[in-house]
Amino acid sequence: MFLRELTDADAPRCAELEVQLFPGETPWSTEVFLADFAQPHTFYFGVQDGEPDGDGVLLGYAGLAMMGPVATPEFEILTIGTAPEAQRRGVGRLMMENICHIADLKDAPVFLEVRVGNDPAIRMYEAFGFELMGLRRNYYQPSGADAHTMKRAACAAGASHDNTEKE
Repeated sequence: MFLRELTDADAPRCAELEVQLFPGETPWSTEVFLADFAQPHTFYFGVQDGEPDGDGVLLGYAGLAMMGPVATPEFEILTIGTAPEAQRRGVGRLMMENICHIADLKDAPVFLEVRVGNDPAIRMYEAFGFELMGLRRNYYQPSGADAHTMKRAACAAGASHDNTEKE
């Protein structure tokens, strides 16, 4: 299992996973992923099974956007998901470590939204230093489910949050 940058060829698999992971919502399409991959200041990466020089299946994906002034940016996790069969195998942890590393290099905070009731994800985010900030009512559509907003404070490269808990 290894982390790698996503390419346009990964967009259909990401869209396939969205349908599996977010039933009852409006999942991102292949076209949405392709458009977002092309945006400046976005970082898309995923975890693939197997070895880097071999074939393998994309097990998870994440998108991160850098916003605000370049000198004092902040980051937002745009999307993150792990294939159902790969959950609790460290895929989410690997992606979160990379997200935090990117933000730490810029000494920048990270924001995200997570569905209320998604306790496994909330626990993982808390293990990486995220704290609940607020609530966005009717955030997920068409279900109308609420989302917690969470923030991880800026943490200069070299410092670390306690992320030793199992995902």
